[in-house]
Amino acid sequence: MLVLLAALTGCAVQTPRLLGAPPADLPPRVELVATPFFPQEDYQCGPAALATALSAIGIPTRPESLVDRVFLPGRQGSLQIEMLAGARGRGAVATRIPGTLEALMRETHEGNAVVVLQNLGLSWAPSWHYAVVIGYDLDAAHFVLRSGPMKRQELALSTFEHTWDRGGRWAFVVTPPGALPATVSETEATQALVAFEHNAPPNAAARAYQGALARWPDNLTFAMGLGNTLYAQGDKSGAAGVFRDAAQRHDDAAAYNNLAMVLLELGRRDDARRAAERAVSLGGPFQAQAADTLRRVNE
Repeated sequence: MLVLLAALTGCAVQTPRLLGAPPADLPPRVELVATPFFPQEDYQCGPAALATALSAIGIPTRPESLVDRVFLPGRQGSLQIEMLAGARGRGAVATRIPGTLEALMRETHEGNAVVVLQNLGLSWAPSWHYAVVIGYDLDAAHFVLRSGPMKRQELALSTFEHTWDRGGRWAFVVTPPGALPATVSETEATQALVAFEHNAPPNAAARAYQGALARWPDNLTFAMGLGNTLYAQGDKSGAAGVFRDAAQRHDDAAAYNNLAMVLLELGRRDDARRAAERAVSLGGPFQAQAADTLRRVNE
């Protein structure tokens, strides 16, 4: 999938600003030299890039083990959704990050390799390519990538910006459960963790939600996810504590309802009744479910 870069038109927008006023809290150069390298074979840059990112966080992965998950022979490549799902299938959290050059720099500074999608062709004749950003050098004005057959590609910031912009400035970071990219937004983190929970063992999903709550303690989705995953592990007391905190913090009917159900199973019927009554009084889309819970408590 790697081709010679086509003649570039237009002008880089982010590069001049970045070079003119570099972030004061970032060093002038970073390179994650220990990042593994898997040369691309044929059109399979997706499996190679994903294997690089997964292996970099301690999940040893060979590209050939990912081909069936992320490579679409009919398209001679990998779609973004398959790349994210492929990472989750190996036990990692896959999270999109902002489409800025500074975000790429900050992630590598934090030790995170970043998978990016480039268009090495033209807008009307695309040549899609996945690579992994492993560093940058502001003095030399280039990014450092694991890309195709090149273990260490130095690509000018402006050239990278053009190819990445034509790829929609799409990028993601893989992390172990409990960690998240430095630059991720709360919205993207929520989407990533909900998707991760669908396929992850409850203990891994619980670690992921705990890590997210440490950054965003007021996120109701994270709290409910943590409570549900603790319950799935059999930790009913832990789940009750999480649901109670979420219910009181957000005055949320779903949290009160879940709290009531867990308290009932723990034999705390009076506490369960109070929680269920509060859930019913709040109304909303969970009122019928809460009313059913209250009936069970009163049986």
